[in-house]
Amino acid sequence: MSTDLHTTRDRLRAGLTSAPAELEQAIAIAQSRACEHVFLHTRFDAARAEAANPAQSLRPLAGLAVSVKDLFDAAGEVTAAGSSVLADAAVATQDSAAVARLRAAGAVVLGRTNMSEFAFSGVGVNPHYGTPANAADAAVARIPGGSSSGAAVSVATGAAFIGLGSDTGGSIRIPAALNGIVGFKNTARLVPLEGALPLSSTLDTVCAMTRSVRDAILAHEALAHRTVTRSNAPLSSYRFAVARTQMLDSLDATVARAFERSVRALRDAGAQVTEIDLSGIQDLGTIQATGGFSAAESYAWHRQLLETRGNGYDPRVRIRIERGATMKACEYIDLFGARREWIARIDAALRGYDAVLSPTVPIVAPPIASVAPGKERDAEFFRVNALLLRNPSVVNMLDGCAISIPCHAPGELPVGLMLWHGAMRDDTILNIAQQAEAALAPVSGTE
Repeated sequence: MSTDLHTTRDRLRAGLTSAPAELEQAIAIAQSRACEHVFLHTRFDAARAEAANPAQSLRPLAGLAVSVKDLFDAAGEVTAAGSSVLADAAVATQDSAAVARLRAAGAVVLGRTNMSEFAFSGVGVNPHYGTPANAADAAVARIPGGSSSGAAVSVATGAAFIGLGSDTGGSIRIPAALNGIVGFKNTARLVPLEGALPLSSTLDTVCAMTRSVRDAILAHEALAHRTVTRSNAPLSSYRFAVARTQMLDSLDATVARAFERSVRALRDAGAQVTEIDLSGIQDLGTIQATGGFSAAESYAWHRQLLETRGNGYDPRVRIRIERGATMKACEYIDLFGARREWIARIDAALRGYDAVLSPTVPIVAPPIASVAPGKERDAEFFRVNALLLRNPSVVNMLDGCAISIPCHAPGELPVGLMLWHGAMRDDTILNIAQQAEAALAPVSGTE
């Protein structure tokens, strides 16, 4: 993996490199074949002028390159959300809250990244603008994961140090896991949604992908405008749960090996690990039987656009949005109550544990060709999408926080280890993740 932001910032401050020099390297990667279909819009000249400003080096992000998912407003640019139907929309008059906070922290925005249309898929395929290929396999074009597909590839290839994205059911953690990088989903309320095109106002979370956990902390501090409380407590001071129910079902061989190896490495480092059933996870199907938040809330936003420009939508996205049209108001209201009760039960079941360990997703990235647009591949697309969303979406319903860190061995396709818990436990999860990242380094070859 490319050097992280912390290391590069240290080199900048030691006079061993410069922000303009680092930016030129980022631009070269962004223009390379590795980033084909990654960027929908670039702003290289403006970025060069910003990186040349000496004041940037004094800020936390030090004038280094970040990418912005095409879901966020940036002044003077169109927010199309990976869709052709919004390509001719009016330009934004101001930055979204997230983009403004990154700029204030010294980030230089390289460009807008590709995504699943309207953020409604964990696969990352886009029929309008092409699909970015996963950064981990040069021989086979594999899915990047979604919906923050281009953001993930921009970070994994070295074009950006931080990839700003969103996570409604796993859209940060899925592509992070499949590309072998770090993806942190904070508690949703910690980062404002203003200026981000919504999928689900209840579940949407603004967050980012990075190349290391310490960079994830830095990105989160900028986006949430808060300081993470640091702790150097050893792994032996933490209690972990491994959720057996559903989270470990249907793992492919690579993921199963990597997860077992990771749990063993954490135990060897002194962590207390207990397997639990956490059977309440199975209740989510019943709770959402009449339709989930994403379908209902996205339909409310899209219904007029669907009437006038529905034929321009990705059919796989349109069918999922239109499911929200059949949800009754009483069912939507009941869903909030059922969620509150479910959160209380899961929180009670996790009492006494500092984090839960799970595979981020149960499979490695399949080839793009197997899920590319086409009715003959729809069944496989929806099968893969459901598998990818299964584990991470639990955390969104929990209103929780989670991080995916790489845990695969050299020569293996990327696998993510997800550490997660309920709301407002972000600092604990981040501190544990730093310890876990170090403990996994010998087995993942990242020392």
